[in-house]
Amino acid sequence: MDAVRLIGATRTALAQAGAVHDIVTEAWQTQALAGAVGGHLAVHGPFEARAAAGSLSEAGTRASGALRHTLRAGAIRAGQLTEVRDPWGALAGLCGLLGEVGIALVGVACSSGEDAMYWQCIEAIDAADETSDRVRWLQRRLAAREREGGAA
Repeated sequence: MDAVRLIGATRTALAQAGAVHDIVTEAWQTQALAGAVGGHLAVHGPFEARAAAGSLSEAGTRASGALRHTLRAGAIRAGQLTEVRDPWGALAGLCGLLGEVGIALVGVACSSGEDAMYWQCIEAIDAADETSDRVRWLQRRLAAREREGGAA
């Protein structure tokens, strides 16, 4: 499945998540998806952007480790990624989704009366912020490549 469709499915799942556990799970789903998109672009993307894509993959994969404890392997949406037809669209979608995840997590953290849940949300917010930075770095690498005459 294409990255843009998976980002859309994750955005829908986040919007429909009502329970705290579901919101946190979608935050980690987003991290796993960022890792998968980065991994795909690190292998199949433009040479000049592969290091930045690898960095995105590393950040997303590292941060989504908590998801593996929460879900069965088949339930991790990022495992369905087969292609990134539109790198710009996928990266823009990831940036937007990571922002939405951050907002949802702030809401959960502020309303949580549990210390453990509060700190889990803070960790997830930090991970989303770091991953978002990596997405923007990759976007800059692709933009530089285009300015230099390459195609994305």
